[in-house]
This record gives sequence, structure tokens and C-alpha cells, in this order.
Amino acid sequence: MKKYLFLLLLATSAAHADPFAKGNAETGKQLVVKYDCNSCHKGIVGGDGNSIYTRPNRIVTGADILIDRMEQCSGAIGKNLTTQEKLDLAAHLNQTYYHFK
Repeated sequence: MKKYLFLLLLATSAAHADPFAKGNAETGKQLVVKYDCNSCHKGIVGGDGNSIYTRPNRIVTGADILIDRMEQCSGAIGKNLTTQEKLDLAAHLNQTYYHFK
């Protein structure tokens, strides 16, 4: 019985885990500046480029979509993000805007 209770607890805590726990949000914040992400976002949404993350018709609606979208965006500006950069950016964006579990 204890074994099953432990497995249930483990599964429950995993369901609420940060999907980008291996990323560093502070480093991700610095990467947004380094790669000047908002310069492109401003062209799409106008004004504050950060509003792209919170607009009602946003493309990113889940943690799995976030990484895919970052790959598309980085390709559009001719950058190849490392796996760690993707995790860092995702950690920052998730912590600041999305709050995916």
C-alpha cells in the first residue's frame, strides 16, 4: 500500500512540475535582450513587443508549443539556439508570462 501511495504522490508532483526546470530564467531574460527578440515582436504586434506573449490570439498555448515556436522564431532571425538556450528562454518566458505546468 505504501508503495502505491508513493507512486501516486510522485505522479501528482510530476504533473505540477515546472516543464522547464533545467532552464535558468535569469539567463533566459538576458538572451531576450541579446537576441533582441522584441525588435521582431514589435513588428508583429506593434508597441510593446512583450504583448506578443499575452495577446488573446497567441500561438503558444502549451509548454510543448513554446520550444517549437522559439525554434521557428530563432530561424527567422538566422540564429541556432542551443538546447540550453532554449531551456533558459523557455524558463524565463514561462515564469514571466505563461505559467505552464
